[in-house]
Amino acid sequence: MGDKLMIGLSGLMALRRHVDTLANNVANQTTSGFKAQRTQFREYLTAAKEGEAPSYEKRSLVDTSHFTDFSTGGLRATGNPLDVAITDDAFFVVDTPAGRRYTRSGAFTLNDTGKLVTLDGLPVVTSTGQLVVQPRDGAVNIGSDGTVSTAKGRIAGLRLVTFADRRQLQPEGSGLFSSVSSPVDVPSGKGRLAIGVLETANVNPADEVSRLMAATRAYDVMANAVFKGDPPEELRKLAGDS
Repeated sequence: MGDKLMIGLSGLMALRRHVDTLANNVANQTTSGFKAQRTQFREYLTAAKEGEAPSYEKRSLVDTSHFTDFSTGGLRATGNPLDVAITDDAFFVVDTPAGRRYTRSGAFTLNDTGKLVTLDGLPVVTSTGQLVVQPRDGAVNIGSDGTVSTAKGRIAGLRLVTFADRRQLQPEGSGLFSSVSSPVDVPSGKGRLAIGVLETANVNPADEVSRLMAATRAYDVMANAVFKGDPPEELRKLAGDS
């Protein structure tokens, strides 16, 4: 495989990942608590022979890093007493089949057994573990400090955690994150929550669609340049162009 083709393929694959990232951001623009993913690029020149000026064909793009934009989204009022938005940099904790995960989405509900869960059915972790409310206990209320109570009084507190380095959090889809480092618990009753509202995705739809269109055009231009003639199907699959 020639140098020019290798250079073109590396840039094409980087742009393909960028397009996929932007498309995922657009798809999640209405997902509560969603955090946009970003890609950083750098351009490099392949080594030129002595006395040879670098040519356009020897330029390429490399996606040097993928990261999460943890900036806070807006607040959308719902009036649902079990909808909760975090107003600082903490995360809720939920149980999944793969273990503990972390989310900014506070769209909670009670399932058929009275367990406090996310809209995807994942149990919400509280100071007492997974919380089950009996029908006889009455309506569930969540306070701005994270306290969960019923007519019988306080029954638990939402578990809220922070991370020393949020860059270690890995997105797993559906607004969930995993972490290789242990979280730091926010002291019980010290949460900063807004009740009856949800945090919106930190995605500006118009800006994101504009970025996606520009990235798609750039990908198409590069693909046409790289795949002159009739390249092998394996190369198209490698570049995500099939």
